[in-house]
Amino acid sequence: MSDVRKPVVVVGSVTMDLVTRAKVIPRVGQTVIGTSFETTPGGKGANQAVAAGRLGYPVEIIGLVGTDAFGPQLLQNLASSGVGTDAMRQVEGSSGLAPLVVAETGENSIVVVPGANGKMDRAVVDSQAALIRRAGIVLCQLELPIDTVSHTLALCADAGVPVVLDPAPAAPLPDAVWKQVAWFTPNETEAAFYVGEGLSTEDAAKLLLAKGLGGVVLKRGSEGAYVAQASGKAAWVKPFPVKAIDTVAAGDCFNGAFAVGLLEGRDPWAAARFACAAAAIAVTRRGAQASMPSREDVEALMKSQGLGSRE
Repeated sequence: MSDVRKPVVVVGSVTMDLVTRAKVIPRVGQTVIGTSFETTPGGKGANQAVAAGRLGYPVEIIGLVGTDAFGPQLLQNLASSGVGTDAMRQVEGSSGLAPLVVAETGENSIVVVPGANGKMDRAVVDSQAALIRRAGIVLCQLELPIDTVSHTLALCADAGVPVVLDPAPAAPLPDAVWKQVAWFTPNETEAAFYVGEGLSTEDAAKLLLAKGLGGVVLKRGSEGAYVAQASGKAAWVKPFPVKAIDTVAAGDCFNGAFAVGLLEGRDPWAAARFACAAAAIAVTRRGAQASMPSREDVEALMKSQGLGSRE
């Protein structure tokens, strides 16, 4: 029997992460000795798609990879994680790359090389307009050209499809974008980029909502998440206490799980709690997509805290 649930559709980056592990992240001008190196699939778009796919929810990704050796690997990894890749295309040149350093504490420093992701333009998005119109939620990030993201949001707004926008890496946004976003999901640093430093989480949320957003989820890592809607309701969602060893892609895991939670009928706070559980598991594992939990993992963690998967 076919799956009639409206899919999560991700319009985003697909990248190969080149991961160096070291005791500390080097300062400017400093050389440190690494302890290991590996290549692992990443990119914020792909990470969020895999997060949803691992949870067993229908998900499709619209994006580009290169004709280099990494392109086929990236496509195969998406498919093996339950992500539909019919809307993916290969273009001449390199795939997106992300050299990163991960310290023993789990902190990380990342440089993103766009590669094929930089070639994502309006025409690529328009070629998949029918898929976007069928979506239950569209997930976007800012690793693609801003014009492409803005065009995607306009298409979604015209089709009445809600968008969850992860403003990472933080960048200036056109004024029209704010009223086209159902959920804006920055971390603390990204929120400060848009509303300034030194604000409380609650005040930052108010200032962001005043820009015209439908809702805000302020991701606070070990502090949980603060969820606020333009309608006025706002509340903290408690974290799940775990020992973090690698925070790479934890925010992406949250976004993918948050979209799944909403599409499965949870209210925004229950969806954020579900997403916090998924992200909590992700930080106890190494890697970006390799850390994404299964549905069973998330439900087991929630049950261990006395919560049902829909609470």
